[in-house]
Amino acid sequence: MNSARYRRYFFIAALLGGLSVFGQDTDTYNPYWVYFYDKEITDEVGFDVSDPEFSHLTPRALNRRAIRGTTRGPSYLDLPVSEVYIQDILRSDIKVRAVSRWLNAISILAPASYIEELSQNSTVKKTRRIHKVSKRSIKQISRDDEIYFHDTDYGDSFNQNDQINAIAAHELGYTGTDVWLLMLDTGFFTDHLAFQQERIVAEYDFIQSDSVTQNQENDPANQHNHGTATASAAGGFIDGELRGVAFDCKYLLAKTEIVNEEIQAEEDYFVAALEWGEALGADVVSSSLGYLDWYTYADLDGETAVTTRGVDIAVGLGMVCVTAAGNEGNTDWHYIIAPADADAVISVGAVDETNTIANFSSHGPTSDGRIKPEVLARGVSTFAAGTASTTSFISANGTSLSTPLVAGAAALILEAHPQWTPMMVRAALMMTADGSRSPDNTRGFGLIDVMAAINYDFGIVRGDVTEDDELNVFDAVLLLEWVLNDIDITEIQFEVADINGDNQLNILDIVVLVEWILTL
Repeated sequence: MNSARYRRYFFIAALLGGLSVFGQDTDTYNPYWVYFYDKEITDEVGFDVSDPEFSHLTPRALNRRAIRGTTRGPSYLDLPVSEVYIQDILRSDIKVRAVSRWLNAISILAPASYIEELSQNSTVKKTRRIHKVSKRSIKQISRDDEIYFHDTDYGDSFNQNDQINAIAAHELGYTGTDVWLLMLDTGFFTDHLAFQQERIVAEYDFIQSDSVTQNQENDPANQHNHGTATASAAGGFIDGELRGVAFDCKYLLAKTEIVNEEIQAEEDYFVAALEWGEALGADVVSSSLGYLDWYTYADLDGETAVTTRGVDIAVGLGMVCVTAAGNEGNTDWHYIIAPADADAVISVGAVDETNTIANFSSHGPTSDGRIKPEVLARGVSTFAAGTASTTSFISANGTSLSTPLVAGAAALILEAHPQWTPMMVRAALMMTADGSRSPDNTRGFGLIDVMAAINYDFGIVRGDVTEDDELNVFDAVLLLEWVLNDIDITEIQFEVADINGDNQLNILDIVVLVEWILTL
């Protein structure tokens, strides 16, 4: 971030801080996180998984955790936030917005004066102002029929599927069958013919606390536009008109963002929706929402943002998480937005029909130096369902549109390899993308290739010169020794060590290997 932007943030923060000090906003109700020290069980050491019941976890969720999670079965994370603690801190004018088991926290609407009082409560670990969403909007554009190839099966969605080699996967029978896709977005026009009702497993509106995710009373007219487009690109289906990448997947639809420009949607709904979908048994989550306001570039370190922490927890529980890199590439900000900075997420940038990077696609690295985005898909003139009628379509731009294409790709990979963990799916997509031998912070590892990812062989891990099935600093040390001492190695060792594919072993291979170790 440039110095002018830092000064601007500092001025705003100082101004807000001054208002709080002089008591001018103490009666204004704002959203806050309230974190507790424990769950009436001192810590995880004192937790016995056989004691409590976890009725919110479905058999499907438990099975997914057992197969793909690093956290297998119920854990301390699944214990509810203590109702005793919650009631202890509430008063009649305080509204609870969301409850997070994973964070052991609740979000509330409260004045600053009340938050100051909570610092004296022995159960409260800390409080934190909730960060607001950086508004995501789809830039709908005029249709240019010359850039589309209208296929009798795919309609105008042929190009975006063909560009990432998804059609080849469809021809082999991989269409997303029995894969559950969790969509986090603004709402969904579920009456559109692209969404067959029998494919919608569950839906929930976290804004109005009901099970209706398409527009209803009090919603702005364009509330469900964004989510309709993204969900259709991932898995919509109208034969001869539109095929999403995973057009036979099942949907879990979570409405988490308010599009009214006068009302800010906050990150607590995002985390609540992640927990909801994970407990129901979602396999893949696609989010085209991003969080930037109030964060600094230094906060994009994979550890700070609440949504980033939530995504990493979800991956540990066995869910593949795909999120938009952001549309800040041609703004002063330039960089990705949270939760794209998460260590385990698949963040997605955007290209056009010629595989040229979109000027708006956000750049890496994270503040701790990791390459971002992970991969690319089409986010310029992407074909999707519209909301003007039950059969309307639009063309649109944004990493919001490239993201669901990659989420659909992840669903196809899981259909082909149901035993693969989220990190294996992520690695397969990255290591078979068209820039994997020379990743950078504009294109990441490049445009994905669904079939290549499905066929990715984990038996020979490029760069794993120590043959311990991991990429780590020991590989870099051994490869450096080979390069410096011109050591004779076997053909297989050479294939593993020639990371950039130039048929030579040199310092460039070491540079790429170090980048991989920091990113994968």
